[in-house]
Amino acid sequence: MMAEDIIIAPVVTEKSNDGINEGKYTFKVNKKATKPEIAMAVEKLFNVKVLKVNTINVSGKTRRVGRNYGKTSDWKKAIVTIDTNPSDKTYLAEGGKVKKVAMKYKDSIEEFMGA
Repeated sequence: MMAEDIIIAPVVTEKSNDGINEGKYTFKVNKKATKPEIAMAVEKLFNVKVLKVNTINVSGKTRRVGRNYGKTSDWKKAIVTIDTNPSDKTYLAEGGKVKKVAMKYKDSIEEFMGA
């Protein structure tokens, strides 16, 4: 699955807006997408480092139009926690020297709600 096929739309509610300060973003995702696929899609589309992904299967509600009853479709919601303080990564190179690599990740998703 392509990254554009996994992430369908952002979920904009009061509760999801409260999570933005903590680095938690909520998306409507494909029902067949797994947590690793969702994490890779968010990292690819928004250039952020994903720390954790929580998913919820949301069941559709029963609706009534006149005397007819119907049901809205089921969908999947993903709450993605990103790294709000990306730091440089250090490792040992040849000869025991410490090498530092600057990570090129953003600390927020600007495209989310135009923030």
